[in-house]
Amino acid sequence: MHPHLFNKIMYDVCNYNAYFIQKYNALRVFSLLPKQKLTTFLRLLVYGTFANQVDEIAMMGKSIILKCLVRFCDAIETIYMRDYLRKPTPKDL
Repeated sequence: MHPHLFNKIMYDVCNYNAYFIQKYNALRVFSLLPKQKLTTFLRLLVYGTFANQVDEIAMMGKSIILKCLVRFCDAIETIYMRDYLRKPTPKDL
């Protein structure tokens, strides 16, 4: 994936849902980077791997990966549905 496309998706998702923005947690330590989260989700979706297989690489727990993945997919569907995710027309078929 080109860096420009990756950064555009990350920017759009972070603007849609503040959950993906890096913040302090309860211990006043920074949470995970948006790039780290997006890379993890794309790896899950593209390669079809399990959350257990990427949790060590991403330094995220399985439950956090799955919860974030649902939020990420919701954001992608909402942001890009009208322009890119449409039903095929008879002409397309």
